[in-house]
Amino acid sequence: MRPFVLAAASLLLAGPIAAQAGLDPAVGRALARLERDNAWTIEQQISLCEIPAPPFGEQARGAEYARRFEALGYRAVVDQVGNVIATRKGTGGGRRLVLAAHLDTVFPAGTDVRVRREGTRLHGPGIGDDCRGLAVVLAIARAMALEQVATRGDVIFVGNVGEEGPGNLRGVRHLFEQGSAGKIDAFVSVDGVGLGMVTAGVGSNRYRVTFKGPGGHSYGDFGMPNPMHAMGRAIAAIGDLEVPAEPRTVFNVGVVEGGTSINSIPMTATMQIDLRSESAAALARLDSAFRRTVSQAVEREKARWPGSDKALSAEIGVIGLRPAGSQPDSLWLVRAARDAAKTLGLPIPRGGASSTDANLPISLGIPALAVDGGGRGDGAHSLGEWYDDGTDGFRGPQWVLLLTVAAAGR
Repeated sequence: MRPFVLAAASLLLAGPIAAQAGLDPAVGRALARLERDNAWTIEQQISLCEIPAPPFGEQARGAEYARRFEALGYRAVVDQVGNVIATRKGTGGGRRLVLAAHLDTVFPAGTDVRVRREGTRLHGPGIGDDCRGLAVVLAIARAMALEQVATRGDVIFVGNVGEEGPGNLRGVRHLFEQGSAGKIDAFVSVDGVGLGMVTAGVGSNRYRVTFKGPGGHSYGDFGMPNPMHAMGRAIAAIGDLEVPAEPRTVFNVGVVEGGTSINSIPMTATMQIDLRSESAAALARLDSAFRRTVSQAVEREKARWPGSDKALSAEIGVIGLRPAGSQPDSLWLVRAARDAAKTLGLPIPRGGASSTDANLPISLGIPALAVDGGGRGDGAHSLGEWYDDGTDGFRGPQWVLLLTVAAAGR
């Protein structure tokens, strides 16, 4: 990044920035605008959050997000899966950077998504995850346009679908696998609150396992293999699996379903399981062990009733697959994020591992981060979610702006 000189407008900025030598004037003005127009950013966060965006139902929020980019002078397009894409063209010779936030929430259709204020706190489902990210991306696009911040590489602003659970990263998959945003050299997702940074992807394999049999009467047909009992055997065996503490590797059976009545041998029993690890190799080993437990559970339940000729089987269906991946601390994009924080006088972020939209590009060897959008909050994925901008929530957008400029190149 070249040396900066702050413009006069940057008097609003805190001392650590003003003390820096050589900030590009346009960048300095954009930083000042993000502070001065912080109320505008908060209004975007609230109003976008009050548009429902349940899993696979992001269309209304996406259409409004596209409209807001158009109002800022961008040409916004919506791709086949619903990603909103607006591009700020570079002057040439730089990296093409995607700056993204996800449109979807975990909350089902019909959830009350109105945002209420309690003092400085905003309460509402999705207010931090990821309405904060959407507002930050929009605010940066606005500041760059109004202050004529130029970068060598294109900056591609994206509101993507399908980040949460059942979405299975379908938005970023389309960006990278179908090329709906063109060539991508680096990727930054703004996801959540605070000033943290994710540099590694926690991979997850999620399955729906269905145990099947003919079913029957609990008294009259007793003595046949029972799908529910087979599932119980599988769950018990999964609970006994040994996994490494490092790299962190975990499993969870979170949903079980099946049966029609207390006095009926069920025809089906279903469980949903989540397997996760920071290591692709460890995740693969856990996946193999899980599959063995399912197969063995079926065989043990059949062996329990040797006099029966009734069928018993298990089918494993994929709910979602998220690849794992890691990047070194020496990666240029990681260093750019830390340099941007240092320029602003912020705590230098440590890299962490999580499951975000950045998983996919990291697994492909493309430099990628997920960064927070400032402020503070809690209760993500719950109806009690809240966000508080405090006195310096604008520092989040400023940090992401400096990272964006550095990544795309001046």
